[in-house]
Amino acid sequence: MIEDDFVQDQEQEEELFEHFKFIVDKGQEVVRIDKYLLDRMPNTSRNKIQVAARNGNVVVNGIKVKQNYKVKPRDEVAIVLPYPMREIELIPQNIPLDVIFEDEDLVVINKTANMVVHPGYGNYSGTLVNALIYHFNNLSGKNQVNNLRPGLVHRIDKHTTGLLVIAKNDDALTHLEQQFYDRTTERKYLALVWGDIEKDGTVDANLGRSPKNRKVMTVFQDPNEGKRAITHYKVIQRFGYVTLIECKLETGRTHQIRVHMKHLGHPLFHDLEYGGDSILKGTTSSSYIKFIENCFSEIEGQALHAKSLGFLHPKTFKFMHFESDLPIGFKKIIDKWSTYTAQK
Repeated sequence: MIEDDFVQDQEQEEELFEHFKFIVDKGQEVVRIDKYLLDRMPNTSRNKIQVAARNGNVVVNGIKVKQNYKVKPRDEVAIVLPYPMREIELIPQNIPLDVIFEDEDLVVINKTANMVVHPGYGNYSGTLVNALIYHFNNLSGKNQVNNLRPGLVHRIDKHTTGLLVIAKNDDALTHLEQQFYDRTTERKYLALVWGDIEKDGTVDANLGRSPKNRKVMTVFQDPNEGKRAITHYKVIQRFGYVTLIECKLETGRTHQIRVHMKHLGHPLFHDLEYGGDSILKGTTSSSYIKFIENCFSEIEGQALHAKSLGFLHPKTFKFMHFESDLPIGFKKIIDKWSTYTAQK
């Protein structure tokens, strides 16, 4: 496992600003520095890193290096650029939240679609965290400098709806994070996928960032690449060209359900990043095409909902279980497919 001490400073050095700094793990294999940085800076490209190196903006142990430099264990790698890194200020915003449960230790919310969980590249406001710090005075890490994720125990994608647990204090955060790490939480999702899934099953396949597109994840056949991810799925309802399934997560990797189902040949319905936003099954008739377009218009992204969440309360240690209904758009799609199938 590669272990990086990731630091984002703004200390000026020779009229340059340090944007990223990494301490290379002592067990790191020897690789080119452009590949090393690409794996750790998902919102950039190899070309941008190479240009930075050619311009003398990649520094190792205080010395400028070219893009073909081979990183070694314990190297201090930094990217310095001639402008200050944008500061992200957490601004409280009065964004409505659907609170399912609240006590002095935690909050359970039902996240809506089209909401990023925390500020980051390209999303500096309007996130769940901006809403949380407005509505709740006490959140774990709220007063820590540069902490962009106060209270967050786990995340779900921008267009995924459903349940999230938020920690109000450090003890709650520690206990809840440990449960997620130990895989003792219970998380179930409802997903509409393309194709007719024949039977229930399990996907056990390593996930990691795609070397071709760092914004998406992919399955790796090599057991030494990526991180192990396990998804159990079962059929809830068949509609011929699409299937409603329930997914139970054993691990919680980025985009896990979306990538695993694509790997099986069943991308999520209307998944913009993983190929589900085009007609993958069905007919070529104009009426069918119009029907699918109408379904797509009901939701802004993938048809995926975090339906249930279970965990031990961090203070009482009593098991808590929460359920949430499908959002209106997802419900309308299911109704449309039910009607279409009945007519067919």
